[in-house]
Amino acid sequence: MSDPLEKLGNSTIQHGPDNNRIYLMKLDPADLPGITAQLDALAAEKGYTKIFAKVPGHCMPAFTACGYRCEGRIPGFYNGESDAVFLGKFINPAREINPQRDEIEQIITLAQSKNGRPGRPLSADYTLRPAGEADATALAELYRRVFASYPFPIHDPDYLIETMRSHVCYFVAEKDGTIVAASSGEIDKENRNAEMTDFATLPEHLGHGLAGHLLRLTESEMQVRRIATLYTIARAVSPGMNITFAKCGYIFGGTLINNTQISGAIESMNLWYRGMHPTGYRI
Repeated sequence: MSDPLEKLGNSTIQHGPDNNRIYLMKLDPADLPGITAQLDALAAEKGYTKIFAKVPGHCMPAFTACGYRCEGRIPGFYNGESDAVFLGKFINPAREINPQRDEIEQIITLAQSKNGRPGRPLSADYTLRPAGEADATALAELYRRVFASYPFPIHDPDYLIETMRSHVCYFVAEKDGTIVAASSGEIDKENRNAEMTDFATLPEHLGHGLAGHLLRLTESEMQVRRIATLYTIARAVSPGMNITFAKCGYIFGGTLINNTQISGAIESMNLWYRGMHPTGYRI
């Protein structure tokens, strides 16, 4: 089971034992300043060790005054105009300790050194295409094979269909008619941004650059939909995904410490972002 989504006032949060945190996913500024005390109370009631918040930059002082610190920033997150900040409040100081700090910094440096470099050509053995509702069962099976657990229920075909119908575009790579890799673009229509996420490749098909090709295909759909800002929250200790985004021109935006539970462990995550020119060209 993934942690559920709920409303707190007019804002959207996710919280639960899987990530052992509260995630303020979408803040309604009208809920300030009272929401900070509500988040504290919920964290105390449930025994959570972190509160994580994604909020407009102009709202940050209300949170830093209550013990949050800025872990990352994405310029132009809201309609290509105003910034989002990613804030962390560590209820348990042990959660703020990052024993992999040196490794993560090395991966960031390595990825940045490859910024803008071309990827390998797509092998003729593979084909790429958008995924549809008929693919939901095979797509869920792929995610089950790659991720023992995940922050959202992508192992469930019904969830995949529900999100396809609302705000997520999925893409797949196939070999001999079998789905072997996937990605998605999770669209915030109101704010014209999209998260490039849910990248998964079966172990036996790693090393062919499929994630990079799927990223470019996902981006092309976001261009059609006139999305202004693209971003990802990538596993900080995964060199491959960090390099993939850097090669495609994404900029490092910060590290979220001990933030997200994937495959049975809470991991630190890196932010990468990129703006889109109104005509669809990269900037």
